Amino acid sequence: MEHTLQTLYKQKRTELKTQLGLSNIHEVPKLEKIVVNCAVGSQGERKQAVEDAVNEVSLITGQKPIITKSKKAIANFKLREGENVGVKVTLRGPKMYDFMMRLVRTAIPRIRDFRGVAPRSFDGRGNYTLGITDQSIFPEIELDKIKRSLGFDITFVTSSNNDDHAREMLRALGMPFRTRAAQPKKEEEAAAA
Repeated sequence: MEHTLQTLYKQKRTELKTQLGLSNIHEVPKLEKIVVNCAVGSQGERKQAVEDAVNEVSLITGQKPIITKSKKAIANFKLREGENVGVKVTLRGPKMYDFMMRLVRTAIPRIRDFRGVAPRSFDGRGNYTLGITDQSIFPEIELDKIKRSLGFDITFVTSSNNDDHAREMLRALGMPFRTRAAQPKKEEEAAAA
């Protein structure tokens, strides 16, 4: 069974090829993987916080995450080398498309006062990173069972080296990028000053 978002991408490929002015269908950017990273930070009970992060990231992504460890000791943060500091999941194939569909169609619209995601969060190599500040936007998380607020970095790794091409591909897959008219008021005020 082919996934609906994957089917949508295959339908939009020829349209994207023409829109981006590419000569070959294989030049059209595609989504290679999605990396979900959750750092627990300087939680007092870091061991329990990592355990909670593992459980919640597993629920959200449908895949068991690996535990990330600190690379060096930092005395100011009471952090030892090799200590557990977060969790990470790399999604590929049908799980990747399933996660993106749930993120774009269910989770992101649940954000309060949502005006779209930042269109400039690309790294210069066609990869897009989205920060989620609270796990409660995901319907898999039961609100009464949340012990601590966890934030995520979700990175969309594409086959493109061009940010504009990658942005158009993500837009075709349903990523709700913010438009000029929907810029937050603070940015409008800063532009006027």
